[in-house]
Amino acid sequence: MSSTRTTARTLWVSARAVAVLTITTGVLYTLVITGVGQLALPAQANGSLLRDDEGRVIGSSSIGQPFTGADGEPLPAYFQPRPSAAGDGYDGGLSSGSNLGPESPELIAAVEERRAEVAERDGVAEEDVPADAVTASASGLDPHISPAYAAIQVERVAVERGLEPAVLRALVAAHTTTPVAGIGGAPVVHVLELNVALDGLDG
Repeated sequence: MSSTRTTARTLWVSARAVAVLTITTGVLYTLVITGVGQLALPAQANGSLLRDDEGRVIGSSSIGQPFTGADGEPLPAYFQPRPSAAGDGYDGGLSSGSNLGPESPELIAAVEERRAEVAERDGVAEEDVPADAVTASASGLDPHISPAYAAIQVERVAVERGLEPAVLRALVAAHTTTPVAGIGGAPVVHVLELNVALDGLDG
């Protein structure tokens, strides 16, 4: 009988502990963190969404996106992002990089194919194509490209838009982020924000 009471007491204590921990860590903690996020960093907490002039969501500043036509081909009037290995490209639910090593014949072939395509599209020599133009980021979601990759795209976009290259170079510079004091990485260009500003020139 004593053993039965001990077991029952143990089960009751365990059940209360589970209930308290569930409410504390699963409900209260979540509500507190959500509230702090909404108060301190509402834009980031809601996905860092970017909207057009009419208030429609056009993307997230944290996730890249392709600029392709209905046929899947890159749109020549837009700056292009780096390749993505996340699903069919920039799929937030399938974030991943390639698991192919640097000596993988498959990866080498893919890089060479991409290099030839970028060189032809942007009218540059293959040796002038930057690494980020032909390789995916570790997450597959990187919204940035290098200033070097943006630079080789300027002439193409300028011709397609009927704009002076100098105008686009200034636009690229305005959307280039440089680490404070050179700490934390190399300068990068945010492709979506750059293309949104590009469309704004036409308006």
